[in-house]
Amino acid sequence: MSEPEWVPPSVLIAVDLLVLTLRGPDLCLLLIERGIEPMMGQQALPGGFLSHDREELVTAARRELREETSIDLDSVHLELLGVYSGPERDPRGRVVSMAYLAIVPRLGDPEAGTDAMGARWHPVAAVLGGSLRLAFDHRDIVSDGVERARQMLETTTLATTFCSSPFSLSDLQGVYEAVWGMPLDTRNFYRKLRRADGFVVPAGPMRQGASGRPARLYRAGPSTSLQPPMVRDSLARPRSEA
Repeated sequence: MSEPEWVPPSVLIAVDLLVLTLRGPDLCLLLIERGIEPMMGQQALPGGFLSHDREELVTAARRELREETSIDLDSVHLELLGVYSGPERDPRGRVVSMAYLAIVPRLGDPEAGTDAMGARWHPVAAVLGGSLRLAFDHRDIVSDGVERARQMLETTTLATTFCSSPFSLSDLQGVYEAVWGMPLDTRNFYRKLRRADGFVVPAGPMRQGASGRPARLYRAGPSTSLQPPMVRDSLARPRSEA
């Protein structure tokens, strides 16, 4: 008896984008308000389906972001965060999504387009804390992407890109606290920061600090990785001070 002919399953390929930036003291992500079903009116990450079977995934990601939010990241590296493929993740059928992560300083306000009714920045804490619900499995993507960003601050000099040069060590500490979502012990932070070879270098005259004392200024050093790494647990403010 012959085997029945194998028929390829019907699978749609999509891309989703988690774009993170700092706005004031908050780590924020870019969300759209969906203008079409399913889940019309709900908040979601920018993204969508490939426009044709020859379109590169990263090209589709940049196109969807530009069309839905007017944010252009054509010259920015998009890191593949992960593949999200749960059979029930989308009511339209089996949809496999490639999620991309971008961590970019000084991004402007978005403008909604195509099938998005709105587009704006939201604090990451609202999503991870549960007060802002997202469509599909996008909260899982956000959780994974934020953890990736937090790990990057432990092992790379990414944090300096969010500081206008020259900057104080207090400015740099503010970046870490915003991304990690936790207060840091200042003395311990400064000590470990100075041990990281090539992380920051002195720059220019001192500046009046928030405490009234002059603050020494720095700029980004030549290193792109941190040795030793800035580990979150070892820099956390003692519980009695938090």
